[in-house]
Amino acid sequence: MEAPAERFDDGMKRVAQILISPSPASAMQPTQEVRAIPGKSLVGDRYFSGEGTFSPHPQKPDYEITFIEREKIEAFARESGLPFTACHARRNIVTEGVDLNELDGKEFLVGEVRIRGIRLCEPCSYLAKAFFPEILKGLVNKGGLRAQILSEGVIHVGDCLKES
Repeated sequence: MEAPAERFDDGMKRVAQILISPSPASAMQPTQEVRAIPGKSLVGDRYFSGEGTFSPHPQKPDYEITFIEREKIEAFARESGLPFTACHARRNIVTEGVDLNELDGKEFLVGEVRIRGIRLCEPCSYLAKAFFPEILKGLVNKGGLRAQILSEGVIHVGDCLKES
């Protein structure tokens, strides 16, 4: 069962949940913190070891870390009537209070870690086949953000996000 995302009501832009998976076939696992390594990914995640479903060789910056908004996950689940969760989205960082589309092409901080938004992370046929076909249409422009890790550091649940 998926651990609930922490909820914050102070209007801050924050990390609500961190999820990693050691392999493409493994379920996403919640963790309270994770080390981000530039040029690699998140320690313990499938993309760090180059084993992700879409792992490019050589590694590309937009495969280092992914984000999705808690609000978009909850809205899709509510509107579709499906039991869709952050684990189904298979993104690394679940945010709260953040418009991720606005961070496309911008640098920002997640706690102490500097990140660059590279491109939107649109839903794919892999997720649709693995979970719900409705994902393909329901999460267009709402599937999150692919990003590059620019500085090494630890990301924690509760860390603030801010543009740099």
